[in-house]
Amino acid sequence: MTDTANYPVLGFIGGGNMAQAIIGGLVNQGYPAQQIWVADPTQQQLDKLAEQWPINTTTDNSRVAGESEVLMLAVKPQVMKVVAEALRETLAASPALVISIAAGIPVASLERWLGAETALVRCMPNTPALVMTGASGLYANAQVSQTQRQQAEQMMAAIGIAQWVEREELIDAVIAVSGSGPAYYFMMMEAMVEAGIKQGLSREVSTELTLQTALGAAKMAQASDVDPAELRRRVCSPNGTTERAVQRFQQGGLPELVEQAMDDCADRAREMALELGQD
Repeated sequence: MTDTANYPVLGFIGGGNMAQAIIGGLVNQGYPAQQIWVADPTQQQLDKLAEQWPINTTTDNSRVAGESEVLMLAVKPQVMKVVAEALRETLAASPALVISIAAGIPVASLERWLGAETALVRCMPNTPALVMTGASGLYANAQVSQTQRQQAEQMMAAIGIAQWVEREELIDAVIAVSGSGPAYYFMMMEAMVEAGIKQGLSREVSTELTLQTALGAAKMAQASDVDPAELRRRVCSPNGTTERAVQRFQQGGLPELVEQAMDDCADRAREMALELGQD
């Protein structure tokens, strides 16, 4: 039997896709399922979770908060205020590390709703977490201890990599790079597939070649000791086919367009913080 003494009780408010990904990653790494609680308003969703893992489930958010040493708020940003305020008394009586994965909700708002003394980590995961290749940015308020930082990092490392930022405003940059980043790559894949079809490939062949190329390029970049710019230069033979394509991207302003798009993304994150963080 697994010794649960070294595993804090983890609670999830919301049992959606991201919560499921984190639970699955932790359990696969040996985290005892009996140390995990999930609250969700939909009994059908709870039943689905309980079929996958022998975890504890309930429709009562306060019960999960009271049981947990680490509590993840995995609800939509639009309902965060209502959910958080309802947990305030429970967390005052039974303090826990609270991790929020809601985009656009600043720590200051969470502190108002949950209580100023709450140990809070703001986390920005991304959707590849669903296939255990996520990239998460983390920011901790002053109440978070070193042990609690390690607990938060352990949770997010179960589904990929986790990187800390020391200023909360950098979470907006995390959103622009990795939070929204998968969509940029999907858009590039989409464009490459369609271009391949126009050049005569079947949709199936063009898709398979595009996806495998994206996977291979990412793996090469991760395994390499040089940066992506150098890898790109090494693929480009002088006056060759790749160089011709890359020159077209450069002439079309691709680097500048990417920068502008990511600036727009970060700007929208700041706008959401103002919209969703209001009292």
